[in-house]
Amino acid sequence: MTTLRIRFDQFYTWFAIVLIGCLATHSSRADTLSVAVAANVQFAFNDLKEEFKKQTGHDLKGVFNSSGKFVSQIANGAPFDVFMSADMDFPNHLHQQGFSASVPKIYAYGSLVLWTTKNLDLQSWQRLLRSEKIQKIAVANPKTAPYGKETIRALKFYKLDAAIESRLVYAESISQVNQYVHSGVVDLGFTAKSVVVSAEMQGRGLWIELPVDSYTPIAQGVIVLKHGLENAPQASQQFYDFLSSAKAKAILQKNGYAVP
Repeated sequence: MTTLRIRFDQFYTWFAIVLIGCLATHSSRADTLSVAVAANVQFAFNDLKEEFKKQTGHDLKGVFNSSGKFVSQIANGAPFDVFMSADMDFPNHLHQQGFSASVPKIYAYGSLVLWTTKNLDLQSWQRLLRSEKIQKIAVANPKTAPYGKETIRALKFYKLDAAIESRLVYAESISQVNQYVHSGVVDLGFTAKSVVVSAEMQGRGLWIELPVDSYTPIAQGVIVLKHGLENAPQASQQFYDFLSSAKAKAILQKNGYAVP
């Protein structure tokens, strides 16, 4: 009887050790987060992804689109864990509708630039836009892309909106604006500073930054979504926190953003 008890105690101890080991392995496993990323962050995201992997072991899978389109997708059940928006309005909307597991916070401030790959003098860019020499000007859809919304605000500020309205080519996102400009389909395009200073685009064409008093500062917000809370809570929170770290801020600044 004593022998049986000893064997049972040994088995119980062995079982407990194995169970604890399994739980520890499960809790420390590397997750792959699905991140809905505003199109203007596309190039910076590669650096953020690399640094986050180095620090935590977790992978990031970025999907890029206009922020407004992501809102519709998330509301319809798209399985994103984290949403990096191009503004604060869309994250706040999702938070108010109960789709987020965190309070929206600002991770970066974006800037607007006018970009061309053609031989154009951008120093007198307002006069240039009014001239007949310019036939097509790319702008992100102001209804779904915050950078497009602020571009229209800047054009109104300089009283250029009516003068060039017939020549505006609306793109679905900043990514599509970049494609139009880079391919020469349009003469110029309004895009994010983060695009033209990226390693991928440096030296390709000419650009000029728009004065910041002509549009509302583009505060970009991040939230953890309910899907992230339910499927990868620890990794989702880590990435949310990571975006406020010194390393992440340095990456964002290198990519043309101001940081909070």
